[in-house]
Amino acid sequence: MTPRALRMSYLVASVGGVAFFALSVLLLGILPGRVLNDQSLRMSPEHPLALNASALRGREIYSHEGCAYCHTQQVRYLKADMTRFGAPTLAWETRWDYPHLWGTRRIGPDLSRQSGSHSSDWHFAHLFAPRSIVADSVMPAYPWLFEGAADRPNQNARDLLEYLESLGHAREVAGPEGEARASAGCNCADDEMAQMAFHSTIINANPQKARREGEAPALGQGNSQRGRELYQRNCSSCHGPRGEGDGVGSAGLHPPAANLAAHEYSLSRLSFVLANGVAGTSMPAWRNFSSEDRSALAQTVRELHLVTREPEIPAATLALGARIYRANCAQCHGERGAGDGFAVAELRIVPANLRSVRLDLAQSLRVLREGIDGTQMAPWTGRLSEAELSAVAYYIRSFFERDAR
Repeated sequence: MTPRALRMSYLVASVGGVAFFALSVLLLGILPGRVLNDQSLRMSPEHPLALNASALRGREIYSHEGCAYCHTQQVRYLKADMTRFGAPTLAWETRWDYPHLWGTRRIGPDLSRQSGSHSSDWHFAHLFAPRSIVADSVMPAYPWLFEGAADRPNQNARDLLEYLESLGHAREVAGPEGEARASAGCNCADDEMAQMAFHSTIINANPQKARREGEAPALGQGNSQRGRELYQRNCSSCHGPRGEGDGVGSAGLHPPAANLAAHEYSLSRLSFVLANGVAGTSMPAWRNFSSEDRSALAQTVRELHLVTREPEIPAATLALGARIYRANCAQCHGERGAGDGFAVAELRIVPANLRSVRLDLAQSLRVLREGIDGTQMAPWTGRLSEAELSAVAYYIRSFFERDAR
């Protein structure tokens, strides 16, 4: 081959290589990006919720701390993902993300539906000392985001939480109208996989997300040994090894974890709490547990209750307690103590259903005198005398209905 022909072959190869590279960028980068952007605009609500300033700072902290190395932000079109997390992620949900933080590994759970899944206290306690909340967590602690304690977060911790609470929130706010617009904009009625994003009405299927209302599947006779194992692994970090509310994770929670030794629960109440959690508190739901495991755990919780001897209460004291209750407590706890007073809809945490849970006398008096930190239950010492406090503490115990099982 002559030198001229050799030079021409090099030139043709170079031009062909550059052309192939340019074509690759066009076909694999630019065109798909435009198609995705067009789809995102068509499926998006007219005014999608954007991140506020705090969430934007939190996004930078999330990236800086390497959270995306272990957490994804994309619910895939897989049955396992949809069962655990909820509806698959739509392109418009991340239209404000640049660069994206989808992640590639699930050492920790996916966070794309994190909004509303846990209380602020739970998140702060988990960031400060993960294993104080989740015993087998492999997540590192982030104490530099706090001023020495879980309930003393600095601005970086609050910004990070604001970002976590934004994940999935825009789609929830869009509501049914947003889903209808996304489905129409998708124009994919014949695409079985694409339609999976609209088959479920549940955007967030996190099994630990607490709900104010929900089903309470009947519980059977539980296995005591299994229940004790489940309790120590999942509950003792907050409620304490003996259920006295003194677990290492409880210090940063407001309201604190319940003292199970001082509470007597009906089986129906335990069934509801294990399936739905306690909305407004750090108590999550345990819907990911089987019915057998929830039954075993319920039995263990009931066994933790310490029975104490109580005095006979004069009829006059009970009558006084009834009058005090109707005048001061019924608006929240209900006329018959079922936690269904007329003010309930305005309260962040549903008041205790006194028909399904009963505190011992000492704890009842402490709650009346001191209130419950982090809830709307305020101290009553400024309005009621000691005699009136005692009378109502005795009276409310008459509401309790122990289950036959």
